[in-house]
Amino acid sequence: MANADEIPDSDNVVRGGFVAFAVYAASAALTYSSQLVAARLMGATSFGVYAYVLAWMTFLAYFCALGSDVSLLRFVAAYKATRRWDLLRGIVRYAEVRTATVGLSVAAIGILGAVFRCIGTTSEAAHAFAIGFPLTPLLALLWIRCSTVRALGGIVSAIAPERIVREMALIGVLSGFALVSPTRIGAPIAMLSTVLAAIVALAVVSVSRRRLFPAGSQGEHRSYDRELWCRTGLPLMIITAVEILWNRTGIIVLGWLGDTRGAGMYSLAFNIAFVAALPRTAINAVYAPTISDLFVRNRTAELQALVAKASFLTLIGAFAMSLPLWLLTEPILRLFGPDFAAAALLVRILLIGQVIAAAFGSQLYVMTMTGEEIPAAAITLSTVAINFLSAVWLTESLGRSGAAVATVGTLVLWNVAMAFFIWRRLRLWPSMTGFIAPVFSRSISQL
Repeated sequence: MANADEIPDSDNVVRGGFVAFAVYAASAALTYSSQLVAARLMGATSFGVYAYVLAWMTFLAYFCALGSDVSLLRFVAAYKATRRWDLLRGIVRYAEVRTATVGLSVAAIGILGAVFRCIGTTSEAAHAFAIGFPLTPLLALLWIRCSTVRALGGIVSAIAPERIVREMALIGVLSGFALVSPTRIGAPIAMLSTVLAAIVALAVVSVSRRRLFPAGSQGEHRSYDRELWCRTGLPLMIITAVEILWNRTGIIVLGWLGDTRGAGMYSLAFNIAFVAALPRTAINAVYAPTISDLFVRNRTAELQALVAKASFLTLIGAFAMSLPLWLLTEPILRLFGPDFAAAALLVRILLIGQVIAAAFGSQLYVMTMTGEEIPAAAITLSTVAINFLSAVWLTESLGRSGAAVATVGTLVLWNVAMAFFIWRRLRLWPSMTGFIAPVFSRSISQL
C-alpha cells in the first residue's frame, strides 16, 4: 500500500492541469494550423467530405477501443496505488489485444464495403472511406496507450503524441503531397495523410509507455480479472462511443442529409469552439486517475474539494477562452477561406454550450472513476439519442444552426441528469456547489 504522503491532492491536480493546459494550447494551435492547411488545399466541398469521413472513423475508433481508454485510467491508477503489478500488466495486455483484434476486423469489413461502393455517396467519399478505415485500429491503440501513460503519471508524454506529434506529422505530410501534386488535394489524400500521422504518433507514445512502466512490475507475471474488466468495459465503451458521436452529430447529420459543405463548416465551427474546452480537457488529464486514486482510498473530503476546485477552474478558463473567440469569430473563419465565414453563428452557439459544460465540471469522470459507469452509460446514451433525433428535426427546420442548437440543448440536459445522480448516489456536491456544501449542511443541521 502506498504511503499517505503519496495521496494526490487538488493542488497537485491544479499544478498538473496547468502543465497539461500549456501542452493542449500548443496542440490547439497545431490543430488549427493543420485544418487551415487542409481547408486551403482542398476547398470547402472536399474538406466537408474529409470531415464527414473522419467523423465516422473517429466514432468507430472509440467503438474499437471497447471502453479501455477510460477503464485503463481507473484500473491502472488503482493497481499502481495498491501495487498490484500483476493485474496492471494483465489489463494493459488484455486491452491492447482486444482492441487490435476488433479494430482490424472493423477496418477489413469497412475497406471491403468502400471498395464495392456500399459506403460513400460519391467516388471521392468512397475512396476516402477505403483509405481511412485503417485509421480506426490505429487511433484506438493510440488512445489506449496514451491512457496507460496518463495513468502512470506521464501527463505530457500522454498528451504530446496524440495532440502535438500527430498534428505536426499531418501538416508535414499534407504539405509534402501538395508540393508533388499538380492538382488540388482531395479527401482521399487528406485521409492518407491522417493515417500516416497516426502511425507516427503511435510509435512515439509506445516509447513513452515502455519508459514509464513501473520497474517493479517487470518481473511480475500477468493476472487477469476478465469478468470485472468486461463488466466495466461495456458501459464505458457505450459512453465513449456515444460521447464522440455526440460531438460529431452535427457533422454526421449534415453529411447524411447531403450537405457535405455544411458538414465541413460544422466541423470547423466545432473545433474552434472546442478551444473553450481546453481548460477542462487539461484538468481532466490529471483529474480522472486522481479521482480513482482518492476513491479507492476512501478520501471523500479530498475528492469533494477536487470536484469543486476543478469545476471552478474550468468555468473561469472556458469563459476567458470564449470571449475573444466570440468577438473574433468572423476574422478567424475567413482565414480558412471566404466560404467558411458562414459558420460564424455555429461557432457562437457552440461556444455557449462549452461554457455551460464547464460550469458543471467533468461529471462524467466522477461517475466512471467511482464505479458508476452503468448509470453514466444509461444517461449518456439516452441524451445522445435525443440529440440525434432533435438534430435531424431542427436541421430540417432551422438549417445548419439547428444541429448546433440541438447539441447545446441536450448538453444541458445531460449535465443536469448527471449532477442529480452524483448528489443522490455518491453524496458528492456536483460542480462548484461543493464550495457552499459545508455552509449549507451546517445551516440545515441547525434548523
